[in-house]
Amino acid sequence: MSQFYLPGSWAIEAKSDQLIYPIELDLVHHLRVRRIQNNELFQVFDGLGNSAKAILVELNSKNGLIKLSEIRQNTENEPLYKISLAQGLAGGDKMDWIIEKAVEIGVKEIAPLQCERSVVKLVSSQKEKAPSRAEKRHEHWRGIIQASCEQCERTILPILQPLEDFHSYITKAHSTQIKILLSPNGHSPLIDFVSGLIPQDMILAIGPEGGFSPAEESLAKANGYQILSLGKRVLRTETAGIVAITAVHTAWELRK
Repeated sequence: MSQFYLPGSWAIEAKSDQLIYPIELDLVHHLRVRRIQNNELFQVFDGLGNSAKAILVELNSKNGLIKLSEIRQNTENEPLYKISLAQGLAGGDKMDWIIEKAVEIGVKEIAPLQCERSVVKLVSSQKEKAPSRAEKRHEHWRGIIQASCEQCERTILPILQPLEDFHSYITKAHSTQIKILLSPNGHSPLIDFVSGLIPQDMILAIGPEGGFSPAEESLAKANGYQILSLGKRVLRTETAGIVAITAVHTAWELRK
């Protein structure tokens, strides 16, 4: 069944199991692209963990009406722990791919980081009145997160943090106790480390093309990060985060 993002307070507003709810341009566009017809059934979610069955009642070029039923909290596809992916900014369309796949496999927060070896630099002047390159990319990535949740039937939109430089992110206080930086220089494998832990929130830091610099790794270690590896082979930046998240899920979700 097709799933679409429907922001708003409809899960709270519903007085009963059914609700007639207006939709605006963004969802109208998606329904038209997917050729959803009147009385056709699909699913919606609010990004906060609620979902509902929906039937299209009417649709025009700018707005429409849908009928919602079976409105409920639905977090069955969400991990019980939070993985935050601190991803070194990568060039080309690699960041798009990383974000899309990270959402599909269950990451709950993504923090794009400007690192020493990041190929692309998204630094803007504070005097600019128009949206900066970083703001435009941030909005673009939010769209990728939404589309990924629609595709993989997640109901909670992962948090996308603003672009931040590596030093600022690594040195600030985080409530998360388990902080890991992945590097070919790590002496212990990630899978061995997490297998000895109970499932809990964690940060996974992945470098850009060329990896983290020695200074960045030293700074992370000084701020409580475990420097771990993903094995004998050096992985590309667009591969490393996906492998790391999958390794954590394998160690924790398949545990009897």
